[in-house]
Amino acid sequence: MVKNMASEEIPPQLQDQLIRLQQMKSQLQMVTQQRQQVEIRLREVEQALEEVEKLKDNTPLYKSIGSLLIKAESKESVIKGLKEDKETLELRKNTLEKQESRLNEKLADMQSKVENALKLSQKPQPS
Repeated sequence: MVKNMASEEIPPQLQDQLIRLQQMKSQLQMVTQQRQQVEIRLREVEQALEEVEKLKDNTPLYKSIGSLLIKAESKESVIKGLKEDKETLELRKNTLEKQESRLNEKLADMQSKVENALKLSQKPQPS
């Protein structure tokens, strides 16, 4: 088995920190993607809400349930449902933004520690 020379030079504790750093970057990327998806859905709900509010009260409306389109009871029931969806999505977005912010702070802190440890491990050791 051939060993990587770079891994031989990096202490095991630092290797663990590098692995955790990479895992944290992946986690941040996932949270960012989730937030972006929630923001897209939120914009869709806001646009739907605007359009429904413009309609006359007697305009027939249909809502999607799975792969079916079902006639809605009333304009008010559609608006109520969209407002509930919007509220839920806003809460989810805020939660994800806070999580993203905390991860960014932790990531910056860990990255700084790893960089400092790398600098220290690369200094020539006095004999």
